[in-house]
Amino acid sequence: MATPTLAPVLREHSFFQGLKPEYIDLLIECAANVRFNAGEFIFRQGEPANRFYLIRHGKVAVEISKPAQQSIVIKTLTDNDVLGWSWLFPPYEWHYDAQALELTRAIALNAQCLRGKCDQDPALGYELMQRFSCVMLDTLQATRLQLLDLYGLPNR
Repeated sequence: MATPTLAPVLREHSFFQGLKPEYIDLLIECAANVRFNAGEFIFRQGEPANRFYLIRHGKVAVEISKPAQQSIVIKTLTDNDVLGWSWLFPPYEWHYDAQALELTRAIALNAQCLRGKCDQDPALGYELMQRFSCVMLDTLQATRLQLLDLYGLPNR
């Protein structure tokens, strides 16, 4: 359950800067403090994507894993980053793994709650979609760079 003290935290996070105060008031109803210990998986590929996270403090590796092989770190997130966008698209399953590399504190926002609020207020949904589009693009660019690093450029 969210507490009123989360409103300033949401308001100050770069992801929500400039968001209308009434939207912050709606989002706080979906928010909760969470913490993850070093080495703990926040989520794994294929699991239900039922939250996204605003990283307050810590370090998280976003990874692609394959059975019996070493994971590839696509991106490392730190303070003030956003983790997760799979909650936006059916079938609402994670496409990556996310593992805390050190003690990590975050705000978790409940996806079902958020989707309901976006359905009730399409302008809020549009605002969130614009913001998450930047997160998705950043993740895709990080993946591209990792693939270039891993496989190199083709010879011509």
